[in-house]
Amino acid sequence: MFKEVRCPKCGQTYQVYANPTPTADVIIYEPEYGVVFVERRNIPLGYALPGGFIDEGEMAETAAKREMLEETGLEVELIGLLGVYSNPKRDPRLHTLTTVYVGRAKDVSKLQAGDDAKSAAFYALDALPTPLVFDHAKIMEDFCAYLDGQRFLAGLSGEVD
Repeated sequence: MFKEVRCPKCGQTYQVYANPTPTADVIIYEPEYGVVFVERRNIPLGYALPGGFIDEGEMAETAAKREMLEETGLEVELIGLLGVYSNPKRDPRLHTLTTVYVGRAKDVSKLQAGDDAKSAAFYALDALPTPLVFDHAKIMEDFCAYLDGQRFLAGLSGEVD
């Protein structure tokens, strides 16, 4: 699908692809601590699973690991793919499509807020922070279904860039 865009300099219109923007999120889960959430510094304000935009030429897995380090200070091992979430209304800023991984922190003591996160902390599954932004409440429902054995993780690509 194309959309018309007007050049701010010359005023002429041209067509661009109207595609969703790809992102990657990770549910960093440690049974004794819970799940890592970041408090967002930017709009929309609230709590989110750590994640961010996939750069051009970057694999989703690589972006997921990079974003975890930038937002939480944690190096993570990805253990599987929870799902892909693409509802056009999931992000009020623009249409995004996110790939959600489940991962483990290599060293939980390194947890700290970074990048555009105001804070970063582990939260017990029965005491998640509010408000959760985007569609992260739905993602957490799916994650809990995985923990209850009602859903499975998909494998990773195995590729490295």
